[in-house]
Amino acid sequence: MRKATITRKTAETDISVTVTLDGTGTYANTTGVGFFDHMLDQLSRHALIDLTITAKGDLHIDDHHTVEDVGIALGQALTQALGDKRGIRRYGHFVLAMDDAQVATALDLSARPFLVWNVDFPTQKIGTFDTELVREFFQALSTHGGITLHVDRLHGINSHHIAEAAFKSVARALRMAVEPDPRMGDALPSTKGAL
Repeated sequence: MRKATITRKTAETDISVTVTLDGTGTYANTTGVGFFDHMLDQLSRHALIDLTITAKGDLHIDDHHTVEDVGIALGQALTQALGDKRGIRRYGHFVLAMDDAQVATALDLSARPFLVWNVDFPTQKIGTFDTELVREFFQALSTHGGITLHVDRLHGINSHHIAEAAFKSVARALRMAVEPDPRMGDALPSTKGAL
């Protein structure tokens, strides 16, 4: 089973992330940041990746360190669970509509991290959550997961819907990319001989 657990402890956060790639989308995410937990739940459910995250962070300062460090640990866990990436589809893409919002994602599990982020929010907050942290999370995930990740907001007027559409769109693209390709067998999806 493609599974990994990563723990990350710094002066700012104490985080544990467990991922099971061949899951059913079950989740237990507790970061102390309510809206972020909701987004992580969406990521798990729509990627069909089982996800358990516990995080204790310096929330008395703000949510930044917790959100970013969860992205770092999750990226590391995905990398570890994928192993040498033999037999996977590698690429994923999805255009997702949620009410007024439409977000397109394309990604490559290339081991070459790069984020293209064309997602603007009409407000700076969703409740008490800073909308700029959505990008921070995906930057950390991309960097530490070795993912080339392009996310584009096509439409949207409600910040909550835009953020949720982004998480769900990335989730569906990730689901596609990590899936075994029945035509690939045990081959590596690259002509380089390594990913």
